[in-house]
Amino acid sequence: MAAAASSRLLFVLSSSPPSSKSPSASLLLRRTGGSPRFTCSAAGQTGFFTRLGRLIKEKAKSDVEKIFSGFSKTRENLAVVDELLLYWNLADTDRVLDELEEALLVSDFGPRISMKIVDSLRDDISAGKLKSGTEIKEALKRSVLELLTSKGSKTELQLGFRKPAVIMIVGVNGGGKTTSLGKLAHRLKNEGVKVLMAAGDTFRAAASEQLEVWAERTGSEIVVAQSEKTKAPSVLSQAVKKGKEQGYDVVLCDTSGRLHTNYSLMEELITCKKAVAKIIPRAPNEILLVLDGTTGLNMLQQAREFNEVVGVTGFILTKLDGSARGGCVVSVVDELGIPVKFVGVGEGVDDLQPFDAEAFVNAIFS
Repeated sequence: MAAAASSRLLFVLSSSPPSSKSPSASLLLRRTGGSPRFTCSAAGQTGFFTRLGRLIKEKAKSDVEKIFSGFSKTRENLAVVDELLLYWNLADTDRVLDELEEALLVSDFGPRISMKIVDSLRDDISAGKLKSGTEIKEALKRSVLELLTSKGSKTELQLGFRKPAVIMIVGVNGGGKTTSLGKLAHRLKNEGVKVLMAAGDTFRAAASEQLEVWAERTGSEIVVAQSEKTKAPSVLSQAVKKGKEQGYDVVLCDTSGRLHTNYSLMEELITCKKAVAKIIPRAPNEILLVLDGTTGLNMLQQAREFNEVVGVTGFILTKLDGSARGGCVVSVVDELGIPVKFVGVGEGVDDLQPFDAEAFVNAIFS
């Protein structure tokens, strides 16, 4: 009966016929090649996810050029900082700091943060702690870095202690949610992780097809709804169950894009979260909110609403390569105390970069 019910509900795409040894005749699996770079037993699952998070982060540090080029427009906006400080002298302090504050505001650092940074610089200059333009710039960079690390230090994926880890991706329409999920799958697969996707965006007709393309592209398997009447919580529940039964490392759950002001759709996210937790207690391990970097400070209200409804654990900020508003990265972390996990800095499959606060600061204040 259970298998029959599952058959009516959904299926997993396959490029080959089902095996007679399959645990469920109603489910077809897409198998992919490639050997993992490291494996572990059930007893070592904590170590597996810890090493995975660190490995991803270390590789990001070795690819700082992507971060540097991705924030080029914000860096251009802030180039005035170097001009202001090049011939700085004590008599010009008020004028220089006023223009510095304006440059921060233009790059969407936000009024409160901009004033906080500039007031701190003014105090240090008055106290004789900063005596040159170079020292002021270094103090500026330290201030921004401290804002990012004091409230958003856990930038590595927190994937818990047992497999499969479950990551739920949420956000509004058009923010790059499904694409971000696909790029995250690519990064995980490159580290030998066994990934299962769940096509939980059941509202947008092309969403499942888009995710299927990413599954094919990354060599992942995918669970999709069998009919138009299938609801997102059911898709996610069955995918997590499959991930648990068949030894997947990570289940990536897509969800329907929704405006943060549409409360009925926001309520569905709660149902999705509960459906996942019924299969694996305390899952999902991560709820990542995708925010469009081109919206700048307007993303803050979205972030507040999503966090209030589902408890966001991290942000993915997309399209930052096309925006001069990179200061919003600092604003969203400072306002909500939630870390940025990844940033989108280009169109390529490798352009979803793990967020590194120091690399970010160096990229915008080069």
